[in-house]
Amino acid sequence: MLLPRILTAIVGVPLVLSCIYFGDVAFSVFTLAVVALCLYEYWLVLWMGSKPIHLVPLILFGLLVAVAAILGRTPLQSGQPDMLLPLSFTVAILGVVLWELFSPRRSLERLAFTFLGVFFIPWGLAHMVCIRDVKPHGLYLTMMLFIPVWVGDTSAYFVGKRFGKNKLMEAVSPKKTWEGAVAGFLGSLVIMAALNALFPIKMSLSKVLIMGSLVGVMGQLSDLAESMIKRSVGVKDSSSLLPGHGGVLDRFDSYLLLAPLFYYCFLIVK
Repeated sequence: MLLPRILTAIVGVPLVLSCIYFGDVAFSVFTLAVVALCLYEYWLVLWMGSKPIHLVPLILFGLLVAVAAILGRTPLQSGQPDMLLPLSFTVAILGVVLWELFSPRRSLERLAFTFLGVFFIPWGLAHMVCIRDVKPHGLYLTMMLFIPVWVGDTSAYFVGKRFGKNKLMEAVSPKKTWEGAVAGFLGSLVIMAALNALFPIKMSLSKVLIMGSLVGVMGQLSDLAESMIKRSVGVKDSSSLLPGHGGVLDRFDSYLLLAPLFYYCFLIVK
C-alpha cells in the first residue's frame, strides 16, 4: 500500500503547504473544512461500531466551537478577555443537552459520545489557525508544527515496519512498536532543530528541545488517542477518503492533542 500513500502525499502535501503559506482566510477555511470532515468521520466510526451519536448537533455545535476558537483571541496573546469562546461553549453545551432531552429515546451514552466529538476534535484542530496567526513568524511556526509531525510519522512507519519487534500499545494500535515510536520522536526532534536553524524564528536551544520533544511525544499520543476510539468500536480507518492513508481524521489525529499544547508552550516557554 506504499504507492497510494505516496500518490496521496504528492497531492495533499502541496495543498496543505499552500494553505499554510497564504494563511488568514485560506487557512481558516481549510481548517474548518478539515474539522467538518473529521466530525463526520468521527460520527461514521461510531455509527459503524453501532454506537449511538447525533450527527446534526455534532457538526453544528462542533463547527461553532471551532469558529469561536479561530475568531477569538486568548488573553495570553491579546491581553484582553474574550467572551466569544465561553459563549460558544455555553451554547454548545446547552444545544447538545437539549437536543438529547427532546429526543424520542433519550440516551446518556449518546449524549456522552456527542459531547466528546463536539469538543475534542474542533478545539484541538482550531489551534492550528491560532498558531498560524502568531506574530511575526506564524508561517514558520506552523511549518514547524506540520513538517516534524510528517517526518516523525514517516520515520516511525519505515523503522517500525523494518525493525519493529516490541509492541507499543497493541490493544490500541497493533502495528505500532517502540522502535518506530523512538524513530518518530528522534525524527521530529531533529527536523525541529533543522527548521529552527533554517527559519528566521530562531528559538533558543532549550525551547527547540522542548518544542521538538512535545511534537515527538504528543503527536504520537494524540494518534493513539484517536486509535483508541476506533479500536473500541472495532473500526480500522475513519474512512477511505485518502487512498493509503485512511480518512481525514486519520491524517489530522496527531494535532488533536498536540496543536493546543504546541501553541501555549510556544507562548509561555522562553
